[in-house]
Amino acid sequence: MSPTQILVHDLISRHSVTPHDAGCQQIIGARLAALGFSCETVESGPPDFRVTNLWALRQGAVDDAPVLMFAGHTDVVPTGPLDQWHSDPFVPTVRDGRLYGRGAADMKTSLAAMVVAVEEFLAARPQPRGAIAFLLTSDEEGPAHDGTVKVCDLLAARRQRLDWCIVGEPTSTATLGDVIKNGRRGSLSARLTVRGVQGHIAYPQLAKNPIHLAAPALADLAQISWDAGNAHFPPTSWQMSNIHAGTGATNVIPGELVVDFNFRFSTESTPEQLRQRVHAVLDRHALDYSIDWTLGGEPFLTPPGALSKALQAAIREETGAQAQLSTTGGTSDGRFIAKICPQVVEFGPINASIHKIDEWVEVNAIDPLKNIYRRTLEALVA
Repeated sequence: MSPTQILVHDLISRHSVTPHDAGCQQIIGARLAALGFSCETVESGPPDFRVTNLWALRQGAVDDAPVLMFAGHTDVVPTGPLDQWHSDPFVPTVRDGRLYGRGAADMKTSLAAMVVAVEEFLAARPQPRGAIAFLLTSDEEGPAHDGTVKVCDLLAARRQRLDWCIVGEPTSTATLGDVIKNGRRGSLSARLTVRGVQGHIAYPQLAKNPIHLAAPALADLAQISWDAGNAHFPPTSWQMSNIHAGTGATNVIPGELVVDFNFRFSTESTPEQLRQRVHAVLDRHALDYSIDWTLGGEPFLTPPGALSKALQAAIREETGAQAQLSTTGGTSDGRFIAKICPQVVEFGPINASIHKIDEWVEVNAIDPLKNIYRRTLEALVA
């Protein structure tokens, strides 16, 4: 196996289910320290959900040199039913050209590729002009309250310079290098409670059915065009994910209706605008209601620039693919990093198996991914 493949195997074998790091950051930190990185462990969170973060920085040879940061997460999602896996999810296993294991695609292959890319780059250029940094967390797959966001707050307080960041999320779709994420939509969730009056279903005049009362308002919300999107983002979408009312009895009008919904929103809308428009609809229908809002993340966008162009060129040189810039998909820790770094993109292996049973990465894509990261280093900080 190549050095990158060996490191991937080592990382997959660690049971780093959120929020546990299981020693992954120690492995990576030791290798970075040997290259001259200053490494700092930042722990956060309550005792029963302790999060481990790694911040590592290697200064450049030139004062006030640009900084390229690699970012990612060492935690993985739970395995799901073990009896449905064809091999132990924490025993890296190669079958038919694929490496199987929890975290193979999301995102231990990217982490290994980043580390070995930096090792190779510094072996060829021991004193590069620019600086290199790593930000790793064990809280990306969890609530994300004590991970990357905490380190970003710390770096902002220190006025740490960051110019470019590559997050190792699995972004490729059909082949390695076909998609780079240069932004993500925002996520705004809410739980709506509509109150009525419970009563016997045979005497509706003595009750107020919150399902009947809320249905016209929900229909209106489902029909709204929230914005038209723009050149980088699709239009903002509103979707109900859960709706519940009733006591379980068929002869009782319920006293309340609870609806969970979510906005995935573009840079054309703000959270406050979306909240105001929802309240306006509910108020117009004269509902007795309350809403608990949760802002999961604001949208971010990196317009085409030095980072995306360098990464696209590296992909083209390594694989021949012409990478497309995209903002589709869910949220990522890029939303936190974008607040302190002007150019943030995400790039990694094929994402077809992420979070699934028998998660995998193509073996013949592991070293090309490493080479793409190394070529990007050569273009930006050499």
